[in-house]
Amino acid sequence: MRHTKLVLAKAGQAGARYNTRNMNCQLRAKSRLSCFRSHLQLREGRRKKAKECGFTIVELLLALTIASILLAAVATAFNASIINYQENENLFKVINNARQSLFRITSQLRTADAVEPNSPANECTLITAGGDAITYQYNNGDNKLYLITNDDLTDPDYVLCDNVTAMTFTKTPTDDGTDCKSVQISITVAHGSMQRKISAAAVIRRNLSW
Repeated sequence: MRHTKLVLAKAGQAGARYNTRNMNCQLRAKSRLSCFRSHLQLREGRRKKAKECGFTIVELLLALTIASILLAAVATAFNASIINYQENENLFKVINNARQSLFRITSQLRTADAVEPNSPANECTLITAGGDAITYQYNNGDNKLYLITNDDLTDPDYVLCDNVTAMTFTKTPTDDGTDCKSVQISITVAHGSMQRKISAAAVIRRNLSW
C-alpha cells in the first residue's frame, strides 16, 4: 500500500509539473504571438506614415505644373511693370523737354521788342530784346519744333523739341494790328500710346496799356 501511494504521489507531482510546464509554454507562445502582432502593427503604422508623408509622381507633376503657372504669371506681371515704368519715364522726359521749350518761348515773348501778329498758327516770329529776329516753327511733317534764326539763313535750324503732335500760337494783336499784346501757346507731345497737352501764355510787356 505504501508503495502504491508513493507511486501515485510521484505521478501526481509529475502531472502537476507537466501542467505547469505546459501552461508556461502556452504563456510564452501567447507572449511571442503578441509581440509578433505588435511588431507587425508597428511596421504597418510606419508604412502608413511613410505613405502619408511622401508624394506620388502625379502629385509632384501637379505641384510642378502649378508652380510653373505661378512663375509665368509673376514674370509676365514683372515684365509689364518694367515696360510701363519705361514708357512713363520716356513720356516724362518728353513732357519736361516741352516745358523747357515753352519756358524759353514765353520768356523771350515777354521781353520781345515786337511780335508778328499775322504769322501762321504754327509759327511765332519775334524780335528779341537783343535785336535778333527769330521764328519758332512747328513742322507737322517730322513732329518737331524748330528755332529758326532769321538773320542768318545759312545756319541749320535748331530742334527745340521733338515728339510734338500738335502746336498752335494764338496771337492777340494790338489795336493798330502791327504788334501783339499776348500770345497763347498750346503744345501736345506724345510717346508711344500716351500723349499730354501743355499750355502757356505770355504778355508782351512793352505793349501793356497802363
